[in-house]
Parts: sequence; C-alpha cells; structure tokens
Amino acid sequence: MAPTTIAHTSSKTVLNVMLLIFSMVLCFQLQSTEAQSGFLLKEEVDALNEIAGELGKKDWNFSLNPCDGNSNWNTSKRVDMPLYNNSIICNCSFPGGVCHVEKLFLKGQDLQGVLPPSLAKLPYIKTIDLTRNYLSGTIPPEWASTKLEYLSVIVNQLSGPIPGYLGNLKTLVYMSLENNMFNGIVPAELGKLVNLENLILSVNNLTGQLPMELNNLTKLTELRLSSNNFTGNLPDFSNWKNLQKLELQASGFQGPIPSSISVLENLMELRISDLNGSASEFPLLRDMTSMNKLMLRSCNLFGKIPDYIANMTTLKILDLSFNKLKGEIPDLVGLAHLETMYLTSNSLSGLLPEWIMGRDPKYQIDLSYNNLSENSEPSTCRETLNLFRSFSGGKKLDLGKCLGSCSKDYYSLHINCGGKSTIAGNKVFEADEGSMGAAKFVPLKENWGSSSSGVFWDVNTSMVDYTANNVSVLRVNDSELYTTARLSPLSFSYYGRCLANGNYTVTLHFAEIILRDNRSFQSLGKRMFDVYIQDEQKLKDFDIEKEAQGVDKFVKEEYKGVVVKDGILEIRLHYSGKGSTAVPKRGTYGPLISAISVESEFNPPSKGKKKILIAVGTMASSLLVVVTILGFAWRRWHSRHKISREQELRGLDLKTGLFAYKQIKAATDNFSAMNKIGEGGFGAVYKGTLLDGTLIAVKQLSPKSKQGNREFVNEIGMISGLLHPNLVRLYGCCIEGNQLFLVYEYMENNNLARALFGPEDLQLELDWSTRQKLCVGVAKGLSFLHDKSALKIVHRDIKTNNILLDKELNPKISDFGLAKLVEEEHTHISTRVAGTIGYMAPEYALWGYLTYKADVYSFGIVALEIVAGKSNMAYRPSDDYVCLLDWALVLQKRGSLLELVDPRLGSNFDEEEALRMIKVALLCTNPSPALRPTMSTALSMLEGHITIQEFNSDPDVYNDGLKLQGLRDKYDELQFSSAEAQLVSTSCDTKESSALSSRIERQV
Repeated sequence: MAPTTIAHTSSKTVLNVMLLIFSMVLCFQLQSTEAQSGFLLKEEVDALNEIAGELGKKDWNFSLNPCDGNSNWNTSKRVDMPLYNNSIICNCSFPGGVCHVEKLFLKGQDLQGVLPPSLAKLPYIKTIDLTRNYLSGTIPPEWASTKLEYLSVIVNQLSGPIPGYLGNLKTLVYMSLENNMFNGIVPAELGKLVNLENLILSVNNLTGQLPMELNNLTKLTELRLSSNNFTGNLPDFSNWKNLQKLELQASGFQGPIPSSISVLENLMELRISDLNGSASEFPLLRDMTSMNKLMLRSCNLFGKIPDYIANMTTLKILDLSFNKLKGEIPDLVGLAHLETMYLTSNSLSGLLPEWIMGRDPKYQIDLSYNNLSENSEPSTCRETLNLFRSFSGGKKLDLGKCLGSCSKDYYSLHINCGGKSTIAGNKVFEADEGSMGAAKFVPLKENWGSSSSGVFWDVNTSMVDYTANNVSVLRVNDSELYTTARLSPLSFSYYGRCLANGNYTVTLHFAEIILRDNRSFQSLGKRMFDVYIQDEQKLKDFDIEKEAQGVDKFVKEEYKGVVVKDGILEIRLHYSGKGSTAVPKRGTYGPLISAISVESEFNPPSKGKKKILIAVGTMASSLLVVVTILGFAWRRWHSRHKISREQELRGLDLKTGLFAYKQIKAATDNFSAMNKIGEGGFGAVYKGTLLDGTLIAVKQLSPKSKQGNREFVNEIGMISGLLHPNLVRLYGCCIEGNQLFLVYEYMENNNLARALFGPEDLQLELDWSTRQKLCVGVAKGLSFLHDKSALKIVHRDIKTNNILLDKELNPKISDFGLAKLVEEEHTHISTRVAGTIGYMAPEYALWGYLTYKADVYSFGIVALEIVAGKSNMAYRPSDDYVCLLDWALVLQKRGSLLELVDPRLGSNFDEEEALRMIKVALLCTNPSPALRPTMSTALSMLEGHITIQEFNSDPDVYNDGLKLQGLRDKYDELQFSSAEAQLVSTSCDTKESSALSSRIERQV
C-alpha cells in the first residue's frame, strides 16, 4: 500500500475516534443535565392530569416539568393566602434521571371536585395533603392499594361513613379527617393500621363507641376525637402508652375518666372537656411530668386540686375550669413556665394565695366564679388577674371591691360589643373598644364592664383575636352594630351594675361575621355556644348562622321579665367544646356577640323620668337636625350617583358568578331560536357560548316572580354551593330589570327523557351498563341532596326531563331547589304543589304532604322508565292498564318482572341487576311513604351492598286497571281538583282509589 493511502486511512481513523469520543461526551453531558432536573414518566404525568380533572384544579401547566421546582408546580405560601400550598415533591434519585412523585400538597385552594381515584396511578406516592379545600364525596377505594404514609383532608365536605377499606393502608403513619361530614361509627378495620402514629377524627358526626380493634394501634402518639357524638364511656387507654397528645373535647363520651389514663406517662398534651355522666375525683396524673398543656374542663371533677401538679415543671397552660373542685389553691409557684391558668367556675375557697398576687403580670390567671375569702380581696383590679365573682361571700352576683360605689341608678344599658359608639333605633349604643384578653376583668364604665376567660389553643393568641371585624359590606338595618363583635375561646361575661331593681327586657344581637357562606372552605365551619342570663341558661348549642339563616345576617334574641336584684345584671356566653376550630383558620371558635340592649319594664321615679325625658328630647332634636341635613345631602348626592340594583347586587358575597345581560345576550346570539334547546315549567333554555369558549345552558325564569332580587341571589347562592358529580353545576345568574336568568354547565346529550323515549331520531342507544350507571347516578345525586349536603333539599320534581346527560352520559339532576325561586303559579300543575303528573307521590299530590319520600317515589318511577325505555304515562300495553307502574305491578304479581325490560336490549342485559333495579323501583313507589326506603338505602340496594326487601303488598292493593281508568273518566267528567286527578294518574293503590270512588259515587 502506498504511503499516501496509509496516511489517509490513519487520519480517517483518528477522526472517527475523535467524533466517537465527542459524541460520548456530549451524550454524557446531556444525560447529566437531564438527571440534574430529572424527568417524570409519561404515565405519572398522565396521572397528574387525571388528578387535576378530578380535583377541579385548572392551573397546572403540563408543558413544564413538575419535578424541577418551577413556580407553576411549587408554591409553598402566597402572601395573600398564608394557608396556601401548591407543591409536588419528586424523588429523582432513580437511575437514568427518572423521577417519581412522592408528595402532593394542595392546601387552601378551594378545589371543588372530589378526592382523586387517580392518585393510585402514582406508584410511589407517600403523602397527600388536601387541607382546606371544598372537596365532596368520600375517600376513593383505589387509595387502599397505595403505600400512603401521610393522609390529610382537614376542612373539606367529605361525607358518608369512614370507609373500612382504609384499614388496608398498612403503611399509613398519619391520618387526619378533621372537620368534614363523616358519619356513623369508626370502622373496626382501622385497627389494622398498626403503623399509625397520628389519628385525628375531630369535628365530624361520628357516633357509637370506639371499636376494641383500635387497641391494636400501639404506636399512636396523637389521638384527637373532639366534637363528635360518640356514646358510652371513655375508652380504655392501657394499650396507648406512647401517646403524647390526647384530645377529647365535647366528644360525646361519658365520664368518669378511667384510671387507665395513669399509664400515659409520655403525655405532653391532655385535653378532655364536656364529659357527660356522674361526678368523679381528679384522675391520677402523677407520673406525667412532661406535661406542658393540661385541660380537664367541665369533667364533673370534685375534690381538691392535687399538689403533684407542681411537679409538672414544663407546664404552660392549666385549665381546670367548670368543675366542682373545692379547697384551697395549691402552691404552684415553682411552675416557672406557667403562662395561663384557668380555675374558673369551681368552688375553691380560702385566701387568695400570695404567689398569685406576686406573680409577674404578663402571666394570665383566671379565678373567676369561685368562693375565695373576702379577707384577701384586693381593692384594685388587675387586668391579667380575673377575680370576677371570685369572692361571693354568699352573694351570688357580688362583683368585688375594685368597682367602687354607684353614683346613681340606671334604667337601661346599650353596648356595641367591640365597636365604637353608634346610634341604632334611636338608642345610643356605647363604645366597647377596650381590650379583652385571656384573663381580664375590665370595669369599662361605672355601670357596666366585662370579664373574659380563655386562650385560643393551637395558635399564638393576641389581644386582637378577642374582637371580630367584618370585612363584607353589610346591607342590613343598623349595620354599625354588626360590623364588630366580641368573642372568646372559653367564656366571657358582660355585667350591668347600678341598675334599679326590677324587671328588664334584655335583647342580644348576633351576626356571624367570621364564617363565610361562599363556595369556599371558609364556609365549612360551625360555631356553637351557650348563653346564660342571671345564671340561667337561655340558649344551648346556639348557632348564629343557622338561626339567622346565613352569615352577615342579624338575629335578635329577646328576653322579657329578667329580674335584677342588688343592682346587678349578668350576661354570660360559654363555649362548650362543640363546632369547628380550624375554619377559616386554626384557632377560630367560641361565642360571639355583636350588641346588647337592656331596658327597664317599669317607669323610673318622676325626677329621674324628667331628666330622661329632657335627655331624650335633646337627643331627638339633635337627631332630627342631623337627619334633616343628611337627608338633604343624600338627595343631592343620589341624584348624581344613582346606583342600580344590579350594581348593588355585585357587592354581595355571592357563591356564583354574576353575569351581565349583554353577556347572556351575546352568548345565546340574542336568544336565537337555533340555540333554544328546551322549554320547562320555569322557562325557556338556550345554549350559549362565552367569549372564552365555555359552553353554557341559560335558563330564563319568569319575570313575574314576586321574590326580591336579594332573596333570589341568596337562594341561588345556597343552591350553587351544592357540588356533586350527579348535580348540574350552576355557574351563576343574571339579574337586570325584570330579566332573571340562571347559567348552568352545558349538557351535551340533553335529557334522559329524550334519550329513552323522545323522537326516534333523537333517541340514544343505551346499553344495559349505561342504564345501570344512569340509575345509580340519579340515586347518588338524590342521596346527596337528602342526607349529605349542608343544605338539605327535597327536589319535588324528579323526572326524566330533569335528568340531564353530559358527553359521557353521566346523569346530572337539574332544577334542584328551583321550586323555591319562582311563584307557585309557575309550578307544573295549577295547584299549590309542585311536580309533574306521572311522577308525584300520592300523599303529596292529594294532601300536599311533602317529605324526602316524595322524591323517593319519583325516583322509583324514573328507575322503571330506565329499565323499560318507556314513559310511565305514555305506556299502556292495553286499555286495562293506566301506566307503566300499573303494568309493573301486574308483572310482579305474575312473577315475570323481566318482561318489563326494554325489548330493544334483547338478551344483552344483566338479569340480576335488572331484577334488582325493578324491585328497588317497586319499593320506592310503595303507596305508603313510611314503607319506602330512604334514598341512601335505595342506593345501597341498587349497588348490591344490602339485601333488597321484597315488595310484599297485599294483592288487593294492585289496582284494577279498568276500574281505575273508569274512575279517571269519571273525574274528567266531574272536573275534580287537579291534585285529586294527579292521584288517579300516579297512584296504583286501590285503597286510595276506593276512597276516590266513594267520593265520585257521592257526587254522581
């Protein structure tokens, strides 16, 4: 070979080697770069996409890498939302730069979907935290197949029983279901969670006794069961020796506290309150020397406070209030860390200890409502030492020496709690702007003052926490009274003194200004408290929002004939441990009051009366001048700044969007006939498209409704808060002039009536599995409306026309609650009952007797129609039968129920499911409402969870079709009321038919 050729070959070889090395280096660098950020497998990206859809989360950007820490996927806290957390934590230590999602934090985002079954598609998921959202439904069974270690769904609206299949999550270490709507008993299957260390079930509707199987949870370090409705005695604590935190406030359990509590030597926090049952001695806590928070409140404890409390050297909070403890206060001077101590409302006696009098004023001590010796009563009031009614000396309402003497008698008292001085109803309400606190006895004026006890647990309490300020615009009379309010985590009293003895009328003003009623986790709280006047309980478990029928609405509680002796009147509000403590944020609870008004029911002496009349006359004159000036100024201003009702409505705290009429008009192409998709009893329905491409259905309501705009908005606001996969979602409303519109999500497949038995070219081919899904879905939606939603609703007009179908043929109930929004003259029949012929329960049609069972009857008719593919009223196999239900009863009597199945299905259906559906339908259409199942029971039967009761009516109950048809003809001739005609059209009960027959015969 020539030298030139050899040289050329060598050069080419060297070049190839260099290129190979360069490629390898480049590839290595690319792999190294990719490994630094990591990448998520497509399967997990797809799973996240599904999870977002199920949760209703719309702000994830899937064009970005979820695992590289970008702000789209990871925001632990926002300045405007301190409870917000949007984080995905990945583990990218796997070979090849592959990442897997291990932790998912979606906190404080008001997500409005359901707990995502697709979470199970993340094979490495260990943590799911969905705290403070608006999620409904229950915990999906798919989660039981994961390896979750941390599960938190605090503050949502999850409902139903706690699923037993959670017991399969053997890897679970932490589980908190706090502040939801779970009901029923705690499932025994939770005893399988042998690795569980934290179990938090507080603030639900749990009942019954704790299962013995929970004794298997020997690793528990935290157990919280507060604010439930458990029954029976407190559990045995023997097997939970590792407990460090135990909370059982207002749990429903009965005392006494069992002796087994003594084995919990590792306890650092013990909170037991509001025990039912008999009184008992102080429990043995001698060996709990690591205790730093101890509450035994309202536990019916008697005897002395044990001296060994002094050995709990790390104790910061001690609350032994509202018991029957006697004797002297022990020497606790060695508790250097003791910040707050509540011995409120006991029967403690003896001298006021020197160690308390000499303690640093920064520490809060409350000894109010006791029986200490008057010899040690100080002559001055100290703000952080509450001695209100501590030295009774046998006088039940003596308030103490530090208040001084009265200069005159008073005959009225008006206080704007927590607010400035204001005039309301021609009365001057005095300012109450002084500070309250953890243990304060504050004589604000000569004739009145206040006493405050308690610290908000689980948060750092400051003075501002004892005053509530409303951030919404209040559109009520005397709104200044409800702009602020006083609240307390335990108990607080307002007292009036120097009052002339006699009878008084006491009016208490309340408004819920902290909780919201929008579609947000801030609406998921409940405030409950007790009210006492002159030591007599007037209100128990008082719920302002419930009594006022909403937030930012006032309610007044008036009490006449309140007797004042010794010149003293006392009003006390007390928190008994019930309700939520984490909404809208942790540490929000306790009694709340907006204003107090006290008026004598007798005339003052003449001299005093003259002075009062002069004062009132002067005030009235001044008010008249002020009102005249303000009225003139208002007229001038209003002529230039007239605000429409529609603009005013936009200031309301709505749970729906408020659409402009021009938006609705543009979306529907000026209500084009081409866009009209239906006509119902409430008005026409149009398809529309918003500017962002969202498809909507616009329902036009009658403009003749007598209901005011505000009531209309409040009503649909409540309805819009009901979110469930089987309820049509309400996007918002439009109110302009006489125009009333509701804006719903658009349902691609119209309604079930059209799909089953509409015009032939519009019918859908519904196979059996789809029909089963439809029936179960309708049952779930109704069960939610009846039992599981915060706002319980009887639909009153369940029919196939009101079951809408989305693009996946999922059924969604529409028009729920609409019967409340329109006049009765616009209901579907010309009587005072709302409903549709062929679907109405007999008792409702004939007597107007409305319960949830009326919906159950209508559901039974719908279920029959789904099976048969026929309309209840349009189907008559012969002249002998009035309706589909009539034919079904005859087939039941013959033992051939499967003849009812839609012949279009042929043999392609599940016989067992079909028989089950028909039998459930017949149960639901029982003529007696008492014999119909509830919707939740009917749902369980449909799903095969419980056995179906047989429909065992007497054969004589089955109506004779010819006879009933004859009665119907007679009715038409005699023009009976439509309600009675409705009964003939819907009922297949010959007893009722016989009754009507007798009436006809009498008429004839």
